[in-house]
Amino acid sequence: MIMDKNFALIGAAGYVAPKHLKAIKDTNNNLLAALDKFDSVGVLDSYFPKADFFVEFERFDRHLEKLKRRKGVSIDYVSICTPNYLHDAHIRMALRRGANAICEKPLVLNPWNIKPLQEIEKEYDRKVNTILQLRLHDSITTLKKMVEEGPKDKIYDIDLTYITSRGSWYNNSWKGEIEKSGGIATNIGIHFFDMLLWIFGGATENIVHKYDAHSAAGYLELERARVRWFLSIDQENIPAWAKVTNQRTYRSIQINGEEIEFSKGFTDLHTKSYEEILKGNGFGLTDAKPSIQLVHDIRNAEIELSKNECHPLIAFPKTSISL
Repeated sequence: MIMDKNFALIGAAGYVAPKHLKAIKDTNNNLLAALDKFDSVGVLDSYFPKADFFVEFERFDRHLEKLKRRKGVSIDYVSICTPNYLHDAHIRMALRRGANAICEKPLVLNPWNIKPLQEIEKEYDRKVNTILQLRLHDSITTLKKMVEEGPKDKIYDIDLTYITSRGSWYNNSWKGEIEKSGGIATNIGIHFFDMLLWIFGGATENIVHKYDAHSAAGYLELERARVRWFLSIDQENIPAWAKVTNQRTYRSIQINGEEIEFSKGFTDLHTKSYEEILKGNGFGLTDAKPSIQLVHDIRNAEIELSKNECHPLIAFPKTSISL
């Protein structure tokens, strides 16, 4: 097997890291070095047992420098699987090392972080790529084609529901800190918002009905869609029929009352993403910005306690009328 490109990976002990390791291997490339402050990274043996591993950023960075200066070996790509709030810094490090970046979503937490990264991209003549795998899902690409080929003035009514159960560990980790994760809409919802914006156009109205540590909901008007959305990490929100089989994740997209089936087909989407990136077709900073702007606006919006256009899973408190 010929190894074409050299990779380094930051965040090797994270939940999503095995998908990146598999994608690097499946695309016939080589991982030279990996970093994580936690050392539970035995998964490396299943993919790249010869990769050098570091628990300190300084030694990892020094190692990459030594590879280049002593052996003439450059890192072509740095894969970034770290907590959301560190993405910006790790992307910058990759570009300064002369590597292209492949970063998990959200690419950054705030929309104003995009422009400086574009400037650094230009300075080092490298590219920042992000993983927006729903854009490569067969059901989603079919939906996009249907909308593009349909009546240009048609407005679609959409209900988006995504419930992915998490235990108490979630709130005690960085994911439970809004300053580090961006909150629930950013952490678990950004790829759905990106998909909706990609297919139905930019947001013209944004109403948030609910936003807390466990769930969020609201109403969006896009150029070609009206969207009621609900996100949750609380298993109690799983439909009763799904609880019977101990189902812990529930995804649903209904368009004009019809369900779009996309529960399958997720297995190799990271590998597909890497294949496109290596061909020069990766999704970059400009692609990622609209959804980053939207989730930023959602987490900073005032809550509107209105039943107008709310998602069916939202329960509003009863109010009393004083005479």
